[in-house]
Amino acid sequence: MISKFFAIFYKMYLMKLNCLCTHLPRALLFVSIATTITLSMTILPTYTYADAHDIGGTLIFGRGGDSVGLDPAFEEDGESFKVCDNIYDTLVQYKDGSTEIEPGLATRWESSKDGLTWTFYLRKGVNFHDGTPFNAEAVLFSLNRQHEKTHDFNKEGGSYIYWVATGLADIVDEITAIDEFTVQIKLNTSYAPFIYTIAITPFSIVSPTAVKKYKNQSETFANNPVGTGPFKFVQWDRGDKIVLEANKNYWGGRPKLDRVVFRSIPDNAVRLIEMQRGSLHVMEFPNPDDLQQIKDDDELTLLTQPGMNIGYLAMNLDKTPLNNQKVRLAINHAINKKTIIEHLYQGLGIPAKNPIPPTLWSYDDSIQDYPYDPKLAKKLLTEAGYPDGFSTTLWALPVPRPYIPDGRALAEVIQSELRNIGIDAKILTYDWGTYLEKTKNGEHDLAMLGWSADLGDPDNFLYVLLSKTSAEKPAANIAFYRSEEMQSVLEKARAITDKDKRTSLYKDAQRIFHKDVPWVPLAHAKQVLVINKKVKNLKLHPLNWKYLRNVTLER
Repeated sequence: MISKFFAIFYKMYLMKLNCLCTHLPRALLFVSIATTITLSMTILPTYTYADAHDIGGTLIFGRGGDSVGLDPAFEEDGESFKVCDNIYDTLVQYKDGSTEIEPGLATRWESSKDGLTWTFYLRKGVNFHDGTPFNAEAVLFSLNRQHEKTHDFNKEGGSYIYWVATGLADIVDEITAIDEFTVQIKLNTSYAPFIYTIAITPFSIVSPTAVKKYKNQSETFANNPVGTGPFKFVQWDRGDKIVLEANKNYWGGRPKLDRVVFRSIPDNAVRLIEMQRGSLHVMEFPNPDDLQQIKDDDELTLLTQPGMNIGYLAMNLDKTPLNNQKVRLAINHAINKKTIIEHLYQGLGIPAKNPIPPTLWSYDDSIQDYPYDPKLAKKLLTEAGYPDGFSTTLWALPVPRPYIPDGRALAEVIQSELRNIGIDAKILTYDWGTYLEKTKNGEHDLAMLGWSADLGDPDNFLYVLLSKTSAEKPAANIAFYRSEEMQSVLEKARAITDKDKRTSLYKDAQRIFHKDVPWVPLAHAKQVLVINKKVKNLKLHPLNWKYLRNVTLER
């Protein structure tokens, strides 16, 4: 009886250690019974799998890679935004499960008739996680550090890539405070998606006190984030886990969970094993080969919905011979998307032919994709002056992303298909942060990347990824594609509010893209999460990750 009790207790203890998301030496698992009891009384209550009530518990979220940083103004990757969305708030935000806007840190807002002046009335009684008050000064600090070249923090920490890539650097004239709880943003030109743009993660409101605290310090605000959001930052073990705890005084109501732990587990198969062992409650990016196994598991549920994303192979137009349109066209004809979708996505994606997903308004389905045709590809290479092909580099995504679940496997397929037409592509990769830094500075030849929508407007794909403005280093347009024709269309489309006219212009943009072929558009992937059935109220959102505030863990 006694031995059975301790066997059960020991098994429970190991499960609790898994919930801690640590990689403890195996020797520590063989502790004495007395030590085990002591640990269980001290450590385990902090990281409970689930309390006896709907309120409480720690959610363990398994993801493919670590965040790069947690200062939202500087970040550009989904792994960073995933955590930032739970630490910070924006002036306005997206409704749960929708691309519609609702109040955030602004309770209401209004626009002048000409669309050039936006006034935001701020929420009162809100504090940052460090106890300092939220007010107009905080909004001005958060946005003007990105906008004003003379701001004390404009050069601190890196480049405000989204402020430039969305065009706000040129569109915004000035940001001022009318009083302590009223902010006015004046624009130089009418910008149709403005209210949807100001809702995205990089324009979150940060604690000015916390940012100033780390000025000229070895530690940075990006490693010690402070916002007003539903969860507070606790710790970050690089490459392993980020821990957040509930903001019990959150203006939107206390989150149901006590804590959220984001664990970084790069291998998709290992994440699934951890999920099946009970060490994770949620995981992203399962291997397509494992989908049936997940569906057959009584403890797991597979959540899916159409994704607003694009996975692509960018061809750096600053590099020879990729600056030759016939070479780029040959590469498009060399890649068999149908086979890639069938074997690497297995029902979780569709072939891409345009730079925006078919779930987004203005998508032009009349455009015919370039067919898989190696013979034509070789002919085009000969016409371009490369009858024997050439050597290049192919950069593979180092972490699974919503739009490309396995970068290495995809790289090997593309490498083989390029070899068939005489192109020798050497596969290169780097850690996630380095990969992003190098590609946005144009060090690559061919590079995989993708985009998940920040807002439900075509401008968010087309201007960010294909405008001349976004080709300025550090670039979001990593093809370094600079087309006067494309630029003119995109600028016209963002300056008018008539949706029919904007639709026509964005269809023009897709036709220009199809002619110039700066990418091989590869796939649009479904949004997928695997969850333990103890997890309740977890709903996918097409644009952000704030949904964790409503999640509960079943008893």
